[in-house]
Amino acid sequence: MAGGTAADPACALPAWADALARSSDDPLAEMLAMVWGPRFDREHALALLARLPRTDGALVHAIHAFGERFDALPPSGQRALRQGILDIADNASCRASC
Repeated sequence: MAGGTAADPACALPAWADALARSSDDPLAEMLAMVWGPRFDREHALALLARLPRTDGALVHAIHAFGERFDALPPSGQRALRQGILDIADNASCRASC
């Protein structure tokens, strides 16, 4: 698939985010909740991961690694990441309605 589809790596979420999204009724809200403040909300992410029937240790490691990278971003980088999450959601809703 081409041109902004789910198969496009630029439009794909990391594996840990995709797994967490599947554990929620409102994945967009959950993703934004994790990155809304100046520090990545690891407790929230791990609580979502705990909802899954089986968790992979690699996902826990990936969540912590992402948290470290997010926390090190300047405020402008954190805002850009939040906007990217919103853009992914907007693109998905546009594709669903087209």
